[in-house]
Amino acid sequence: MSSCVRSRKDRRMALDDVTKSIRGAMVPIHPEGRIFIAAFAIVAFILFLIWQPLGWLGAGLTIWCALFFRDPDRVTPLREGLVVSGADGVVCDVKAAVPPPELGLGAEPLPRVAVFMNVFDVHVNRAPVGGRVVRIAYTPGKFLNADLDKASEDNERNAIVIESPHGKVGAVQIAGLVARRIVCFVREQDQLGAGQRFGLIRFGSRVDHYLPVGAEPLVGVGQRTVAGETVIADLSRSGDARSFRKG
Repeated sequence: MSSCVRSRKDRRMALDDVTKSIRGAMVPIHPEGRIFIAAFAIVAFILFLIWQPLGWLGAGLTIWCALFFRDPDRVTPLREGLVVSGADGVVCDVKAAVPPPELGLGAEPLPRVAVFMNVFDVHVNRAPVGGRVVRIAYTPGKFLNADLDKASEDNERNAIVIESPHGKVGAVQIAGLVARRIVCFVREQDQLGAGQRFGLIRFGSRVDHYLPVGAEPLVGVGQRTVAGETVIADLSRSGDARSFRKG
């Protein structure tokens, strides 16, 4: 093989490597976000025609919108009994709380883990456990700051209950101060795997996880979670609750 042919082959291989690297670095965008990204891009283009600095601001907001709707793959631990976080964000509350009545989980307090998502977090929500969806309930309401405790009761929300081999687990999508649209991808009687996508909340919100009686949360307030990956409880075991130190 001549040196010229080898050189062309080496360049093609190098170009392929660069292309693969770029594709690997790009995060998929959820289809729900395409129309919003397109709208932001059109507005940015118009702003460029009006005044360039405004156009650059619009371009920045378009990039933010694309990042908001990113939908990366996740690696979900599949051992039976594990409960994974349904949302990216920060744990804002861990305590026993009475679940919303529409979940049908009774009137007694259950262990609850609340995860707050800011406008920079991934907003695609994932099933905390594998099992059958036995209930979906949408409740209209207010749009208070989702970080507030009363948001669980007063805000617009969509709740699903999944029946797992270790009991029923509730996941409640709660709209926030900026959020105005909750999307649910599943129906009652659907079979979900742990970590499977079940919904999305647009622009800042919260997900509350209601665990079976006796479950001990394995996360603490202030801890960051990754949807579909961070283990928040283990229903196959009982034991003392964990303690945490921030530093």
